Amino acid sequence: MVNIALVGCAHIHTPNFVQRLNKRREENGDIAVTAVWDPESARAEKRAADLKAPVVGDLSAIWSDVSINAVVICSETTMHEPLVEAATTAKKHLFVEKPLGMGSTDGYRMARSIEKAGVIFQTGYFMRSDPKHQFIKQQIEEGAFGKITRARGSNCHGGALGGWFDSKPQNPADDWRWMADPARSGVGGFGDLGTHPLDILLWLLGDVTSATAQIDNGTARYANCDETGEGLMRFSNGAIGSLAAGWDDLANPMSLLISGTEACAAIVRNELYFQSKQVADADGKQPWKDLPAARPHAFDLFLDAITGENAVPLVNPVEAAYRSAVMEAMYEGARKSAWVAPRVG
Repeated sequence: MVNIALVGCAHIHTPNFVQRLNKRREENGDIAVTAVWDPESARAEKRAADLKAPVVGDLSAIWSDVSINAVVICSETTMHEPLVEAATTAKKHLFVEKPLGMGSTDGYRMARSIEKAGVIFQTGYFMRSDPKHQFIKQQIEEGAFGKITRARGSNCHGGALGGWFDSKPQNPADDWRWMADPARSGVGGFGDLGTHPLDILLWLLGDVTSATAQIDNGTARYANCDETGEGLMRFSNGAIGSLAAGWDDLANPMSLLISGTEACAAIVRNELYFQSKQVADADGKQPWKDLPAARPHAFDLFLDAITGENAVPLVNPVEAAYRSAVMEAMYEGARKSAWVAPRVG
């Protein structure tokens, strides 16, 4: 049995993780949630009730409790570093919701601490588990695309249009207003949603040499917070990449495009269209259905790893920090109207 503490309940994905923890406990019986902490009592009490776990008022009690093997950190991003430092000092395995850092500096410091501690780490880049993304990665690795010249990722929804991040004084446990406050979140809508397709583009194509962006307030529903943007990247392999993300969109019809001299793949309305000179029957006219099995959600992969499953495909901490660094470069590029090289830690 692996004992887990939920440390911070602020992120909008927290209810989903609570459901997954409850499902795992009921179906597998190999985990237990034994403590819940958050600086806001209403948040802690709500999630503790959902998990049937006790609220812990003194955070140090979690770090000193040797029976707690792992922590799930869903706090405001600005709190990640002190929580990660404490968790690694206490040798707790840790899931930290994305993005890892406010930027590159704290991101790389956390990555170094996690690696030094030798604990299991995971973050919330769930898109890697999608069979379509797995298939594209496999084809790239097998050379089916030839030289990749262009790539585009997009992740947009109508969160600002629907007021998802408005203050909710009558329901403080589900108040996500901090996510539209870059002083606490590190980013606005562009960085919040863009980190997912950015992870996929970097996972597929490797590092970038420089990046920039145009980032805007969109509807300006949230003061001093961006809601939408378009990023540009030059990959080390020579490919040009673009990234669309934001909270001001009614739909997101095309989420990924990878174009090379030998193949082209596009995910349109959640269907993969694949055309290749090298792969039989890949004419791009019909959705491509010959795909690998879906992997578990990123959070479930973390639970698999801490309960003893071997060779679980996790995001390593340096990868997570690098994504914060590339996003930081795009925001800096937008401010300066310049191309910026991401910091490498």
